[in-house]
Amino acid sequence: MRILVVHNFYQHKGGEDVVFQQEVDALSKKHSVETMTFRNEKGLKGLIQFALYPWNISAAHKIAQKALLFKADIVHIHNTHYAIGPWVFRTLHRRNIKTVQTLHNYRLLDPSATLFHEDQVFLDTLNKKFPWASINRKSLDNSAIKTFWVAFAYYLHQLLATWNKIDRYLVFSNFMKRLLLQSSKGIEPHQISIKTNAIAAPVRPEVPKTNHFVYIGRLAVEKGIKTLIAAFAQLPEYSVEIYGDGPMLDAVESAAASHPNILYKGFQSKEILNTALASGQALIVPSIWFEGMPMTILEAYAMGTPVIGSKIGALEDMIVAASTGYHFEAGNAIDLADKIKKFALLNEEGKQILAANCLKEYEANYQLANNIQTLEDIYKDVLERK
Repeated sequence: MRILVVHNFYQHKGGEDVVFQQEVDALSKKHSVETMTFRNEKGLKGLIQFALYPWNISAAHKIAQKALLFKADIVHIHNTHYAIGPWVFRTLHRRNIKTVQTLHNYRLLDPSATLFHEDQVFLDTLNKKFPWASINRKSLDNSAIKTFWVAFAYYLHQLLATWNKIDRYLVFSNFMKRLLLQSSKGIEPHQISIKTNAIAAPVRPEVPKTNHFVYIGRLAVEKGIKTLIAAFAQLPEYSVEIYGDGPMLDAVESAAASHPNILYKGFQSKEILNTALASGQALIVPSIWFEGMPMTILEAYAMGTPVIGSKIGALEDMIVAASTGYHFEAGNAIDLADKIKKFALLNEEGKQILAANCLKEYEANYQLANNIQTLEDIYKDVLERK
């Protein structure tokens, strides 16, 4: 196949960039692959990009010309926000070029892209034609103007039926698929395929298990840091190592100073994080928002480390209850503490069974080779469908 992969970089590197590069590298081993990338700018250039967001005909034309010159069988687009914009899908459709888009977040459903604002999840705008509630909340960067302009861009393309011109949306979970189908966008079931993230098998450090539980990630409200701290504050007999950085750093350092069992380890290298995962009792994922697909869970499974996570969004699908870990009610520190104790009180055989199940889950669903095969099968299906 001849595949053109398009991606727009934010000003700061993120998980979307990793997935984009990972898929390009893997596909290039078997197919003819070319890339086309854009980048969000600062200052006046950035303002112009944002103003053109609903109708960036120039970016759309460049991508279409590249696809035609390359004779692409299919164009796979990742992030379009905001230096590309939705107009590209209309342009490619007019030229009878098949398109696939990976939805890395929830921006198609709401300008916030997270369905999370002011420390809580909201679904008010899911089935609304125009997301006034999100604009009133200033859900994008706490700016009514930014929120309105993104809302207008997506509303305009809903009126123009742009979302029906995308041949296939790739989503990470059944949960995200259900939200899309419940939304007002009019997307049909045959337009959606589930394609999880994946990782290459990491080198598993030969280290003994410690008594620590582990948290790895951004130190932010939506990640459930308050719940994590509150749970271990009432569990002095169990300890947690916290790795990462973010706006709640002061709260984490304060908790670590007050509770000897809460250990803040800072922002560390991949090697140190792999060792922490391999030696930890379980990974704690206490998010209170709809995660896309946390790579730390995949990494934990690849290490044979169970996961104790919130029963919310994609986490409900990713964690197999009593098989690869346990769920607890999102935001409920008491329930999290109960699940930590439940896991800790398992005998050694019970923990080894969970560890073996995690490795099986990784091998079945999150191995890079299998994941790329799924992507290839989706491409073939799109090309064969009239």
